[in-house]
Parts: sequence; structure tokens; C-alpha cells
Amino acid sequence: MTPVGGRGGGKSTTREPIIQEPEAFEPEAVRRGADGAESSRANRGWWDRNADEYQVEHGTFLGDDRFVWGPEGLDEVEAELLGPPEELAGRDVLELGAGAAQCSRWLTAQGARPVALDISHRQLQHALRIGGSFPLVCADACALPFADASFDLACSAYGALPFVAEPVVVLREVRRVLRPGGRLVFSVTHPIRWAFPDEPGPEGLSVSGSYFDRTPYVEQDDTGHAVYVEHHRTLGDRVRDVVAAGFRLVDLVEPEWPSWNTSEWGGWSPLRGSLLPGTAIFVCARD
Repeated sequence: MTPVGGRGGGKSTTREPIIQEPEAFEPEAVRRGADGAESSRANRGWWDRNADEYQVEHGTFLGDDRFVWGPEGLDEVEAELLGPPEELAGRDVLELGAGAAQCSRWLTAQGARPVALDISHRQLQHALRIGGSFPLVCADACALPFADASFDLACSAYGALPFVAEPVVVLREVRRVLRPGGRLVFSVTHPIRWAFPDEPGPEGLSVSGSYFDRTPYVEQDDTGHAVYVEHHRTLGDRVRDVVAAGFRLVDLVEPEWPSWNTSEWGGWSPLRGSLLPGTAIFVCARD
């Protein structure tokens, strides 16, 4: 899972990280336009610079080989959104925005054959360090380097889709590489969260902006160049994107915050989780 800084959260490991020097500037957060090329460049750089800190911060929550759909802690073991575990054996699975590939590691343990893809080379270095017998691919989800009908399943826990300017492009690419009857399941920040401040305490419970404002969230350096970008889509937008890409929407899951989870993760917290949805999971079929 890769939710993050400005409006999102992440994948991680409990092992000793390879620490890099921190950024030398404090980025400015703004709402402005950002096209696909700028978004891709900015987010590749952000994840390369921040992968080490990210892995340290969230490792205890996620572990090395769990499949967690979001900060609420919904685990694929209980959710079975990809199907019953016994049906995963022998399936070819593409994980988008894999980070350190925790989900792919879990899938391998179920007998599946995953491929872990991420735009960040540094994130995949962490995946390599933790280990695994599956392929790691550094590529942009908007141009998947795979042949048509290569996979039975595709999944993404907060990977890729929140960070791209044109999610339909990614979804069409995923449909292209899925076999007929295949399934895509992806989680993103719940769209309603964009109307509220990204704060875990009481200050995060009052509406601060329009839910319908689709202007991207951008962190930029002192020259105005984007160093991190997230794109807002309303719930209706997400559904229309799924349909426009040729998928059938099978289910939309909004995990409730469980009583056992006392963690805070960016703007996610037990307080907000008891009142507002934090994650939306789309279960899609390629008929």
C-alpha cells in the first residue's frame, strides 16, 4: 500500500533501511493544474527521495508480507476481494504501485505468480532488500511493459491511481494486460476526504474546501517545479473511469475503522475513522 504525505499513506518494512540525505528545501503546498508528464516526473522523484523514511515510518503496521488495503487495516486474508485464497494458486497477478512489494510477497505465499511494478527505483530497492522470488519492474503504470492478456488478476493498494492525471489511461492499460474474466481491485483515498483538512485530530472534522474541486494537490519547490502531485476524483468520476476503461464495477468497499486499530497515519486516525470513510476499494471485472 502506498498512501503518502500531502493527502495520502504507504508500504513499509520493519528491517533496517538504507538512509538517504533528506531534501534540502521545504516544499510549498498549492492547488494548481499538473499534467501527466509533470505528475509522473514529480512523483517518481518524491518516492525515490522519501522511500527510506516511508519504509521506516510504516513498517510496524504493514510488516513485510501482509496484504493491507489501507490505513484502516483491512487485510486481504479477511476481505478476499481478489477471490478465495485457494483460488489464487497458479494465477498471474500484476501489483501496481507495489512499493516494497508486501502484497506480492503475500500473493507468492498463496501460490500466485505476482509481478511487482512501481515507478520508483528506490522503492523497488527496498523490495529487493526484503527479498522474494517474483519479478520487480520499474515502469510507469500509464504504459505497462507487458503483452496483451498477460495476467489473471491486477491489484493496487493506494498505488499509481491517486498520482496520475489521467486514471482512465492506467485502467485501459490494465484491462489490456488482463485476460478475459480477469479482475482488478484497487484502493484509493476516499474522495470525500478531499473536502476536509488532512489532519487526524478534531481540526480534520470540518469541511475546508469543495468536494467538487478537482484541482490537483501539488507540492512545489521554490522555483515552482512540482515535487509531489495527487489528483482528486469524485466517487462518480472513479465509477465513470472504471466503466470508460471497459470494466464492470462489481463492488465498492468502504472499510470501517476497526476498534483494534489505534494508529494514526497522516490524516487517518481512530477519531476521523469513526466518522468519515478514509478508503474506497473498487472491485472491477474484465468481462
